[in-house]
Amino acid sequence: MPTLAAEDVYALAPYAKTLGVVFDEMTAEGVRASLAHDLSLSTVGGGLHGGALMGLADVSGAVCAALNGPAGAAPATVESTTHFLRPARTDVIATARPLRVGRNTVIEVDVRDAEGELCARVTQVVTSVRTKTP
Repeated sequence: MPTLAAEDVYALAPYAKTLGVVFDEMTAEGVRASLAHDLSLSTVGGGLHGGALMGLADVSGAVCAALNGPAGAAPATVESTTHFLRPARTDVIATARPLRVGRNTVIEVDVRDAEGELCARVTQVVTSVRTKTP
């Protein structure tokens, strides 16, 4: 199975670094990443914008899928469903885990606030795309 470090993810997907995603754990069994609450990422009432939460979940899910996919392939999200359950007014932690590993991998991502409350649940279908070597 492939291995990844945070710097690998930032090089392959610069948006993760731009958004401010910090990886706490990256294994095939699960990925844990965090995002600091920042007013520049918030919306009405000071909650993190849904796009920021979805970005965190998508990056976490893609990394989890990549760690479960074939070496030399890049993840591509083909479907993503997000359920927003409560506003996130603190830093958040995303936990991604594989539900099914195969040609198309299904990943579930929970996004929780600093108190451990579930703010969003995201289910993704991720496929592996062979990368071209120069």
